Amino acid sequence: MIGDPEGTVLALFAAFCRIGSCIMVLPGFSSFRVPVQIRLLLAVAVSMALLPVMWDSIYPEVQGGGSLYILLVGTEMLIGVTMGLIARYIVLALQFAGTGMSMAIGFNALPGSGLVENEAEGSITALISFTALFVLFLSDFHHLVIASLVRSYTFMPLGTEFDPRMALMTLTDTLAGAFMLALRLASPFLVYGLIFNLSIGMVNKLSPQIPVYFISIPFILFGGLILFYFGSRSFFTLFMAGFDPLYLGLP
Repeated sequence: MIGDPEGTVLALFAAFCRIGSCIMVLPGFSSFRVPVQIRLLLAVAVSMALLPVMWDSIYPEVQGGGSLYILLVGTEMLIGVTMGLIARYIVLALQFAGTGMSMAIGFNALPGSGLVENEAEGSITALISFTALFVLFLSDFHHLVIASLVRSYTFMPLGTEFDPRMALMTLTDTLAGAFMLALRLASPFLVYGLIFNLSIGMVNKLSPQIPVYFISIPFILFGGLILFYFGSRSFFTLFMAGFDPLYLGLP
């Protein structure tokens, strides 16, 4: 039998606040295609599975409950959201890279409904974001997140105040690193688009009577798709190589 049922429930809810808030904004789990009930049950299941591991860190801080428990719940939710936003920012940077690639190779079709998010996005961006999430889950990205949540109780233990400065610095560093990663991934397509458009512009200046620029769209699009076809494997390999250092770069 459980010696302290009330303390056990309070400890479980405290763990659920950090874990559930993280899952709420994680890429993939936070997709509108995943029902809210599934996300809720998943967060409860992970919390129940991790509670015995973190029992010594959680239970002593929640004994007795009281008004301080409400403050603790709010702090735990902020910590969980911060950890989830780290992974979300990296995936959003990849979507930004996909949008830049689409513009560079002239794939400026009307955006359609997204595969993962509810916002409209281009075909290449949807393909890149969906494939990146698929590869992340194949490489046990969710296990990495769970391990980071367990490790977070060492440098952000339960009962301590939420440090907004550290959270903002962490998110800012993640944004900076994610932007550089997106720039490295999209750089071949940006260089290709720049050289192609510069060449077409020079040809158009030499023969202004021929609208060379307007008939060049199929050629730049064809070349960009060929470049993406042969470089997609290296693209996602470099993304996976850059994801782990960015996400594990927690304090």
